[in-house]
Amino acid sequence: MDLLTQVAVSAALAVILSIACYGLKLLTVNGCLGAAAVGFVIGALGGVDWLALLILFALAGFAATKAGFTKKREMGVQEGKHGERGMKNILGVAIPALIMAVLNGLLPQYTTEFTIGYITTIAVAAADTAGSELGVRDPNVWLITTFKRTEPGTNGGISVKGTLISLAASVFVSLIGYAILTLGMDMLVVIPMICGFIGCMLDSLVGATLEDGGYISKYGNNCITGIAGGLLASLMVFLL
Repeated sequence: MDLLTQVAVSAALAVILSIACYGLKLLTVNGCLGAAAVGFVIGALGGVDWLALLILFALAGFAATKAGFTKKREMGVQEGKHGERGMKNILGVAIPALIMAVLNGLLPQYTTEFTIGYITTIAVAAADTAGSELGVRDPNVWLITTFKRTEPGTNGGISVKGTLISLAASVFVSLIGYAILTLGMDMLVVIPMICGFIGCMLDSLVGATLEDGGYISKYGNNCITGIAGGLLASLMVFLL
């Protein structure tokens, strides 16, 4: 696919899917605008296959949000009124992926490093989303910094179920992402699996410290830990 076609297809997909998500009450108006902008840039700089992976993650994330939504609303831990995501939600998880796409466009000689870094940012976001949205229904929660019991939905709270779900999400997204973006499979796929899970655990640690202390928002936490996971994965590939 030539560059002009790639840009045109990315723009069309980003706009159409964002509007569809708004119609389904999955995105707010500003969330729709943010998703369209981010999707276009990632597709234009990384490739339509990069955008396809982002779309698959978004759909899976929305499904996880809707799963058991009534119970989450009763617990007061739901996202938005109907599970919809706004601009801050979108940018918090998409900026790390966007950074990898930009780096890939600027430094094509390191495309393997940044491709795996990109997959990892999606794995971090998927692991965090799955662990939070599905694991929050587990009443047995411990604070990651002290391992003392705490309430579901607490910043830095982890559970056995949530942790296993997060690990499974990181492995699944890494396998799918690696297959889509590299058109093959080798041992390097282990890197986004591991770094995706590390990024998710780092999210809980930062949540219990910086976020709970009021120094950053949960969106800032998502962004920082996603970038950390992506850069760690890229560095590991570079050093191998």
